[in-house]
Amino acid sequence: MFIRTLLNAALVAATVFSAGALHAETVRWARSSDPATLDPHAVNLNTNVTLLHQVYEPLVLRTADGKLQPGLATSWKVTADPTVWEFKLRPGVKFHDGAAFSADDVVFSFQRAKAATSAWKTLLSPVVEARKVDALTVLVKTSGPNLVLPNTLTNLFIVNAAWAKAHQSEQPQDVSGKDEIFATRNENGTGPYQLVSREPDTRTVFKVFPGYWGKGQAPLDVTEIVYLPIKSAATRIAALLSGEVDFVQDVPAQDVARLKADNALRVTEGLENRTIYLDLNVGAKELKYSDVKGKNPLADARVREAFALAVDREALRTAVMRGLSVPAGIITPQFVHGYEKAFDTWPKPDVAQAKKLLADAGYPNGFGITLHCPNNRYVNDEAICTAVSGLLARIGVKASVAARPIAQHATAINQADTDFYLYGWAAPTFDSAYIFDYLVHTRGKDGRGSANAIGYSNAETDAQIASLATEADAKKRDATIHNIWQTVQKEGFYLPLHHQVLDYAMKRKFDIPVNPEDAIFFKNVKVAAP
Repeated sequence: MFIRTLLNAALVAATVFSAGALHAETVRWARSSDPATLDPHAVNLNTNVTLLHQVYEPLVLRTADGKLQPGLATSWKVTADPTVWEFKLRPGVKFHDGAAFSADDVVFSFQRAKAATSAWKTLLSPVVEARKVDALTVLVKTSGPNLVLPNTLTNLFIVNAAWAKAHQSEQPQDVSGKDEIFATRNENGTGPYQLVSREPDTRTVFKVFPGYWGKGQAPLDVTEIVYLPIKSAATRIAALLSGEVDFVQDVPAQDVARLKADNALRVTEGLENRTIYLDLNVGAKELKYSDVKGKNPLADARVREAFALAVDREALRTAVMRGLSVPAGIITPQFVHGYEKAFDTWPKPDVAQAKKLLADAGYPNGFGITLHCPNNRYVNDEAICTAVSGLLARIGVKASVAARPIAQHATAINQADTDFYLYGWAAPTFDSAYIFDYLVHTRGKDGRGSANAIGYSNAETDAQIASLATEADAKKRDATIHNIWQTVQKEGFYLPLHHQVLDYAMKRKFDIPVNPEDAIFFKNVKVAAP
């Protein structure tokens, strides 16, 4: 009843569709969590990015098969100077407040996304400056020849400079604190949908933007979006089955079979560009969330190997994921440039050898540690942690599961306030450098390593990672990527579990295929005629 009342209120409050639409089609979209902010540069999480793709747009887009296509830029090329890319901008584009889109907005957005409070500053660390040539031309200079710059811009949203300045939102919101800015609850993008109302953790309503430049190019069958965060998996699925929501993006593995059997529904499935893994703090002198005092057991390679031997990935696949996962030996799936099948292997579980390694490391009776885990972000995330805790118990490691919403979990990781935790990572650039920049490079150095909460630091590896942004020889760059992956695999500070498989469930009139980036572009969704 609560869900029905909530949905009815959302539909009453929502603005009706544009007058030019052939028919008004609403999609009630349920996810497991709500973005903490609408600021397009404050958070780098799929939940935020996917929602904001409805209202903001980047210069470059990526199709489901991984190819780049024009967004707000119609073309891009390297100039005679190999450190400078030229972007030609789309004419006739309007922001939701009616302002014309121009090079000034692109230059401002690059500057804003490089700010200290931006979650995208690591991605833009190779960018020296963005410079306006004329109203529809921008030059982007990098610190050296950068072969993959356009690949890094597919989620970099363009903000209206005048709007941001007028509303004291020139810098991204600092989500580590509690202060909000105007951009926290408001938007002014160029995208196909504009914000109607925003009630955090309850509902957010969008309607089609009448002045959207892509009219006639995209179907725009969906004319209204009602976004509903429903944390409880059981409640989300019950709402779909009762007809109270139209589309569930986060479908629990245990519900897939019965949803596929329902003729009123459509279920789409596919491998995501994301790997689920465990993070082990190797840099701290003493762990904060462990009963071992005066030293760090995770800094010992023998302990990390013992953990790897204790984890039974096949058991996780069958017992927890219901067969809907692909066991992993590397923290990147096959979509990403630099992935090698030879790296995607893992040891056969061996409890006896794991116990011996712990004993050799000085922990014959194991030790206690907290396993921090999100409970509303990845498929069966808390259940995975519970299962991992049981597997580690077989070798004497008492891992207490502490589950929490992804917003709290991500904040703790940002603040390095965790020792042993479950996380998932994707590479929206489809290039290994993205993974290295965020997860492997020393944190805080040269703007990189922002998601490296495990304290790993290696000067030689840092130099190799930095070179990827300026290496003009593709073969040399690939060789460096290979060498970095060898280091990551050897050190074992990240323990891969599986490549995530996604299932979307929806009313049959909608057809929304799984995108490897777990991204939804409702402007492209076709709706069957009644």
